[in-house]
Amino acid sequence: MEWVQSMNKAIEYMEEHLTEDIHCEDVAGYVHISVFHFQRMFHLLTGMAVGEYLRKRRLSLAGEELTRRDTKVIDVAYKYGYHSPESFAKAFTRFHGIAPSQVKKGNELKSFNKLVVKISLEGGTVMDYRIEKKEEFRLLVYAKIFTDESSEKGIPAFWEEYYQKEMYKKAPGYLGICAQEKEGGGEFMYGIGCDADDVKEIPEGFRVIHIPAYTWAIFKCVGPTPDAIQKTWEDIYREWLPGTDYALIPDYEIENYLPGDNTSRDYVSEIWIPVAD
Repeated sequence: MEWVQSMNKAIEYMEEHLTEDIHCEDVAGYVHISVFHFQRMFHLLTGMAVGEYLRKRRLSLAGEELTRRDTKVIDVAYKYGYHSPESFAKAFTRFHGIAPSQVKKGNELKSFNKLVVKISLEGGTVMDYRIEKKEEFRLLVYAKIFTDESSEKGIPAFWEEYYQKEMYKKAPGYLGICAQEKEGGGEFMYGIGCDADDVKEIPEGFRVIHIPAYTWAIFKCVGPTPDAIQKTWEDIYREWLPGTDYALIPDYEIENYLPGDNTSRDYVSEIWIPVAD
């Protein structure tokens, strides 16, 4: 329930600051969630990025304001953060399908209402998971820095690079790990690799990450990758976290790709997230 409350608190904050220059970092900081995890949570729960939500809400409210008799396009454009009437007109036309100058002629506008996150009892999902305490361990990874915007296409391309460069010959790549790179920042590290104990020496281009002792929620994903992993992530954020007493510790995320044919319907992989009760 705390997860849902945090989401609604974040939405209220965005609503109260729609006419200000706010970004995902501001909203995540307000609800004390790392930027990476807030972006992931928001996208999985709503199907859109934070910036897209802000843009649609602003343009929806801008259209409503332009229906009033004495409002001017230039005033509304500046109010909702556009630096010129021209840039506002382009964004407005893409969203509403008409130019701002056509609003007072009675043309139809599009409405995009404020979001409210609720727990639904419909469509409940059975999830296989276990809670496991682990002492500190080390991972050997080939790593790169990403932002949320670059990660969707960048991470799959990074896996391709891993195999094209034959990095797997230096260290087996059966783990994918996300780690917040900077406190409060929007960047995160993504690494591909293995348990550091699997390799005698640190190969060139790799680094060792020390993972502290945590309690982990470990989720079983069944089906071909990446679809099974993605579906499980959606279930974690939409159903498991809102309905559990465990709280996510936003430090690391690990995807464990177990041996087998990852294109098979029966293929098993895992998602590990550190939690606190």
